[in-house]
Amino acid sequence: MWAPLKRRAFFWLWLGMIVASLGAWAQTVGAQWLFVNDPNAATIVTLVQTASTLPMMLLALPAGVLADSFDRRWLMIGVQIYFVTVAILLTVLTAIGLMPPALMLAFTFAVGVGTAMLSPTWQAMITELVPRTHIPAATRLDMISVNVARAAGPAIAGALIAAWGVPVVFALNAVCGLFLGAVLIAWRRPRVRRSDPERFFPALLAGGRYVRHDPMIRRLLVRLSSFVGPAAAVWALLPLIASRQLGLGAAGYGVLFAALGLGALGGALIIGRVRERFTANQSLILAALAFAASLGALAFAHTLWVALIPLMVCGLGWTATVSVVVSELQLLVPGWVRARAIAVYLMAFLGTLALASPVWGLATQWIGLTEAVLAAAALVAASAAGSYFFPFPERVYPDRSPVAYWSEPAFESEPDPQAGPVLVTLEIEIDPKDEAEFLVAMDALRLSRLRSGATRWELYRVGEAPDRFMELFQVPTWEVHRRQHDGRLTADDQAIEDAAFAFAVRDPRALHLLPPDASVTD
Repeated sequence: MWAPLKRRAFFWLWLGMIVASLGAWAQTVGAQWLFVNDPNAATIVTLVQTASTLPMMLLALPAGVLADSFDRRWLMIGVQIYFVTVAILLTVLTAIGLMPPALMLAFTFAVGVGTAMLSPTWQAMITELVPRTHIPAATRLDMISVNVARAAGPAIAGALIAAWGVPVVFALNAVCGLFLGAVLIAWRRPRVRRSDPERFFPALLAGGRYVRHDPMIRRLLVRLSSFVGPAAAVWALLPLIASRQLGLGAAGYGVLFAALGLGALGGALIIGRVRERFTANQSLILAALAFAASLGALAFAHTLWVALIPLMVCGLGWTATVSVVVSELQLLVPGWVRARAIAVYLMAFLGTLALASPVWGLATQWIGLTEAVLAAAALVAASAAGSYFFPFPERVYPDRSPVAYWSEPAFESEPDPQAGPVLVTLEIEIDPKDEAEFLVAMDALRLSRLRSGATRWELYRVGEAPDRFMELFQVPTWEVHRRQHDGRLTADDQAIEDAAFAFAVRDPRALHLLPPDASVTD
């Protein structure tokens, strides 16, 4: 589990992310506690959670495009400069008393914009810093960094608020951002060979297309959202549980938040051993049931010490679920689209969190705090049924290492990169007795073509020769097709194509159809 820390670059960046996350969690606590005694606190404190996470839903995929196209180190440095600037402005305005709820929500949203840029960039960079065999361990260490910060940040924030007030917490966030910025500046990243950056909007569409046509990734994201939606209640309602149900001040709220973080840290530490004994589906069921039971118990806690154990179990169940989903995702996605796929995951994760948080705030106003917490616990328990009735294949990790196995087109001159759309056709002749198996194999090939860049795929039988089929797939431009040739295809795509073409009685013949007015370059 600790092997990735032996790599110097990973260790320092991992430590920098702990410090930066500590400041971010402290900032969230400060923003929520600033208005906890407001008459509209049930709405405001849940909207703080929404304002901090909604940018991830809106901007994570564009951030993933940038992270896949440009130098990730310089991108993270730019984000830290932005973070520190926003944190300083927030500190000054709060200190001089110019921070009404609407402005606080705006600043919280601005911080969330930076997080939306940082998270997919960092998580995609992990695979550069450690070998593939260490990716699950590195993912768990990343979860540990988040949860160490989740445990320590709120506790520190509670103590600082009790002693000196909320502005000091925002100043702490600025200092933590400076630390990660210094680590990034000191790191001398090895030169990474990369192809010319993709144009923004085609790259954006390619990322969404890849996720849409990978059934395992889709199922992972649905499973995650069905858990996060109701589980978000514990984060959204914790300030109200602290102040109204338990009668605690800022320091007590920090202790409750720290209990969640400590439980989450414990989950990150033990999930590796759990996965040795249980499958991913079984791990998700156990995590959801443990979370549901502890959240239900929390609804009846009336003292600080009674509330700590359920909160620790909630933290453990939360981290176990997220850790399983992230580690599975990292192993499923090829490098050319990794940051975009992680961005889609973050959109599903934090977007669900952002949308669900105000719902639980409204539910509290309508039916009461205890009833809202119990309803959330029941829905988390119901989400466990998804892992039981809709399991995904266990430990099926396709080889997504890049492989250039397509032969080069026999053109006299290269088409213009922006020429398109381009229609690629392949004539495939098979033995009629293999038709049923061939069609099944071609359905898998359809998903492979669509993941790597095709916008349309069709298979036709030749009427004049029923044992012949024509495969057609369309890509937007010649540039996209060149990227299929030069970096998007993987060993898994090759295996899928080989399985389909194994039924051909002779090598399929490919043709590339261009628009009649397409220009060519010598």
